[in-house]
Amino acid sequence: MAKFEPDMDKDQTMSGVMNTQEIRESQSYYGIRKAVEEGSVVRLKNGVYASAEALADTMIDIERVVPMGVLCLYSAWSHYGLTTQVPGAFYVAVEKHRKVVVPEFPPITLCYWERKYYELGVVEAEVSGHRVRMYDVEKSVCDAVKFRNKIGLDVTAEVLKAYLARKDRNIARLTAYARQMRVASTLKGYLEIGL
Repeated sequence: MAKFEPDMDKDQTMSGVMNTQEIRESQSYYGIRKAVEEGSVVRLKNGVYASAEALADTMIDIERVVPMGVLCLYSAWSHYGLTTQVPGAFYVAVEKHRKVVVPEFPPITLCYWERKYYELGVVEAEVSGHRVRMYDVEKSVCDAVKFRNKIGLDVTAEVLKAYLARKDRNIARLTAYARQMRVASTLKGYLEIGL
């Protein structure tokens, strides 16, 4: 079996995900094609390939698969330890009306959000050796409140309870986000019960 070991810099080698340009720079098209046929490389989507080892990881390089995507909802809650739910897919927010093609594997659930919500509270974090964009913990909690009817009140309550138990919680930032997202009165009701 051909091993997928391109001659690349340290950051690209760590991710295990390559685009067509990087493949051209590191090895021939036929080498990649042979590796795909043998199973050591998987074609995620047109122009994006990953090694089998990279796919076994618990996190993928979201930026390469969904450029400008932001981890959200279950993926963010799981990262922050706000839920016991195990996400069945990577939840990635993209700006509304944007066309995005996602691969069949790994499973990715796209959330199309208006720009004002999409850009609010984005931070960079390192997860399993990958630099990913995700929403900060307060924005993630406000997302739970905003989408409470879609995710269920039990998940919303779990997220809020776990957030309120954190020592690093920032109620001022949380309420500021809630005002911007138009869920301040709903959040206030939850906080009065939870605090």
